[in-house]
Amino acid sequence: MTTTSHEDSLLRQLRALVPLRPLLKHEALRIAELQANHLLDALGVIEPGTPTEAILALSFIEVHYRSDLPVSGSAQWIKPRWRVLINADEPEVRQRFSLMHELSHILMHGVADLRSSGATEVEAEHRAELIADAFAAALMPRRFVKRLWGQGVQHPRDLATYFGVSDVAMRYRLHQLGLTEPYARHEGHRSTGPRQIYWRERTAHLVPLGVPA
Repeated sequence: MTTTSHEDSLLRQLRALVPLRPLLKHEALRIAELQANHLLDALGVIEPGTPTEAILALSFIEVHYRSDLPVSGSAQWIKPRWRVLINADEPEVRQRFSLMHELSHILMHGVADLRSSGATEVEAEHRAELIADAFAAALMPRRFVKRLWGQGVQHPRDLATYFGVSDVAMRYRLHQLGLTEPYARHEGHRSTGPRQIYWRERTAHLVPLGVPA
């Protein structure tokens, strides 16, 4: 079996994890983490820190780093593969997060119905961004974070070094996993994800050109 056919099969497997029905928000977030864990297992990631090289080597994507991007990242289907653009002017830790974020959009494209319960297009779009952030948190897999935490590595900065992410992303992940107290919420303000609140402005949306095979 060739690498290409194996990786195309992996793409199908990851998409097959998404139920063919409208998804509630909590379901979609759970599926995003399930996809991420499946991907990491397939790539043989057994230690903290998802190697960027392993993602770049996937045959169904082509990644370009550009210094002229007005956004953090974007993805387009340009036959025969997905083209991902990443802002080369941003810090490396942010580039890694953006790469995983865009990969989530690719995995969910055409298979996830995010307009459940009468959600508007804007609400579905916002949900897609939250899901992509949840998937990108796979840079900090639950089992690895909890293992290090149990070994006494509990300072966000130290953990961020292990996983190659920003301190802010690590703090968000710790709160997400229930290991630390959540960020304080002000009246009228709801916490969403790390990209929306803490360090990223809104990125470009997925703009498919045609329908991938």
